[in-house]
Amino acid sequence: MRISIIGTGYVGLVTGACFADQGNEVWCVDIDPEKVELLKRGESPIYEPGLAEMVRRNLRAERLHVTTQITNAVRDTNILFVCVGTPPGADGGPDMSAVWAVVESIAKHMTEHKVVVMKSTVPVGTAAEVRRRMAALTDVEFDVVSNPEFLREGAALKDFLEPDRVVIGTSDARVATLMKELYAPFLGPDQPMLVMDNASAELTKYGANALLATRISFMNELANLAGRVGADISAVRKAMGYDHRIGHHFLYPGVGFGGSCFPKDVDALADTAKKLGMNLQILAATNNVNRAQKRIVAEDILERMGSDLSGKHIAIWGLAFKPNTDDMRAAPSIDTVNMLLDAGATITAYDPEALHTARKVFGDRIEYAVRPYDALVGADVLAIITEWSEFRKPQWEKVQENMRGRVIFDGRNIFDPTRVEALGFEYYGVGRGRNVHRGEG
Repeated sequence: MRISIIGTGYVGLVTGACFADQGNEVWCVDIDPEKVELLKRGESPIYEPGLAEMVRRNLRAERLHVTTQITNAVRDTNILFVCVGTPPGADGGPDMSAVWAVVESIAKHMTEHKVVVMKSTVPVGTAAEVRRRMAALTDVEFDVVSNPEFLREGAALKDFLEPDRVVIGTSDARVATLMKELYAPFLGPDQPMLVMDNASAELTKYGANALLATRISFMNELANLAGRVGADISAVRKAMGYDHRIGHHFLYPGVGFGGSCFPKDVDALADTAKKLGMNLQILAATNNVNRAQKRIVAEDILERMGSDLSGKHIAIWGLAFKPNTDDMRAAPSIDTVNMLLDAGATITAYDPEALHTARKVFGDRIEYAVRPYDALVGADVLAIITEWSEFRKPQWEKVQENMRGRVIFDGRNIFDPTRVEALGFEYYGVGRGRNVHRGEG
């Protein structure tokens, strides 16, 4: 098939590369000429394991093409995926300006029937509005499909190649058949394609992310309670997860969720309800808990070390909002670093992939280490903010040699408290029964 992917962020680039890898002819379109030139050289503008290699492979095979010219892409393809960003607007709802610009451009340039697929995360009712806007600009027939993405940053290729399900929103049986043919290489007996109306498909995306975000916030509240009563949330989480009605996924407490999806999608769903005169109270609580949770490590450090951190040096391991990505959007590390800096601390941070994006956020207000143990030199405190695999089994003798102090705040509960304390460190996790506010542990 001949496919256009308009927008080459996480969703667009992964979608385009994976479709090309299955033998389709794919044009990736982006308005950023620097990004386009980078991609033409076979370099990925984002860090996603395996993505750069897949892009290079399909560029060499001439199945993947990259351009700034949407006109040619519209003319030469019959399925057009809209994958541009919908960042949060000032009112909490998504900024749809990029989406409207793209669909209107498609309408102006198409001369024959096209299938326009909304891959961007968009509010319920967007497909209907796309139809209205395009119909006002063209007499050429077209179809609008809602096809929400369910990609996890850091595992996006696997999620696309081996999806739990593919959701298609369309009322046209011919279009549904076309989409089934396109996605057939990725589907198996336990990986269904679910065809429904556009509005249901749009709501599915927001509903899934909002529920996952709510599970995280619930466990974070439970973890905070566990810390106060002397319970260990790790044991609680494990026991809860064996209930088949609950399961183990998204029951890990920590410093809150970030990234480009959960915070934005929870806000967007709440905004949709608000415009209809509804107040989704659980979503409001989910966001409130998450905002507070992002501050918990910094608050615990301030409680333990004093409100004035002048003369104190803090080492931070992990800046990206999650492992296997360089994405700093809404990362919990931002709240942590800013609070500690405001209290007078100096900070050296290490992250395997996010140092370049972190520099755009923090500038020269903190120091950056290119190796994890370099960040520890002279540190009074080590704070774990992102659970990269390389942090899980450190060389403790190097930690002891480099640190000045012996205090560890484990915002992701990756260490065994008993072992760490046996090495002579003070250990504070999230809901591990060692609560700094009560002086326990």
